[in-house]
Amino acid sequence: MSDTEVSTRQRLLDAAKGLFLEKGAEQVSLRAVNAAAGLNPGAVHYHFGSREGLVSALLERELGPVWRAWWERVPGDAASVAELVGGLVEPFAELVATRDGRVLVHLLARTALPAGQLPNVATPFTPAPFEVRIGRALPGLTPQEVAERCALAFSLVMYTYGRPLVRQPAERTVFPATETVVAFVLAGLTAPGAAAEPGATRAR
Repeated sequence: MSDTEVSTRQRLLDAAKGLFLEKGAEQVSLRAVNAAAGLNPGAVHYHFGSREGLVSALLERELGPVWRAWWERVPGDAASVAELVGGLVEPFAELVATRDGRVLVHLLARTALPAGQLPNVATPFTPAPFEVRIGRALPGLTPQEVAERCALAFSLVMYTYGRPLVRQPAERTVFPATETVVAFVLAGLTAPGAAAEPGATRAR
């Protein structure tokens, strides 16, 4: 990718961010993003392929560093489940403390929840890395149980902080105490597996 292409992509991302934060992503057209960036009407599609591609790239740019910074504080393979859950929940809790953070997390939830992750990007806020580390920390669970519990944990956290059904995500709102969310997710992840329950049968 040439320097010119990189610069143009950044102009579009900057324009989209400004408009999304001002008006809410649902109220902003691609035409408006292109115009705000001073580019032709097809610029977003040329550089990002679609509206979803633009949104995913913006979220990766804005939120990816937040998660990377948190995960660098979490120990490697020796991390406990509680430490891993903290690395999942606490970045969300910090972000929603600001108006701009609430808008971006809302956009993340609306974009990522249908598929369980952002489309076409490799970011720390996809379930895969978390799932691998949870599996190592909870060897008594089957891979299927680990995958299902991690998917539930991600959905719960994004619904809690992203409020994907509200219309005005920028408004100040009251979120559960971070310790409460961590404790709830931790309890779900560490509950006994089906194989550990007397008389339990495996789902097929």
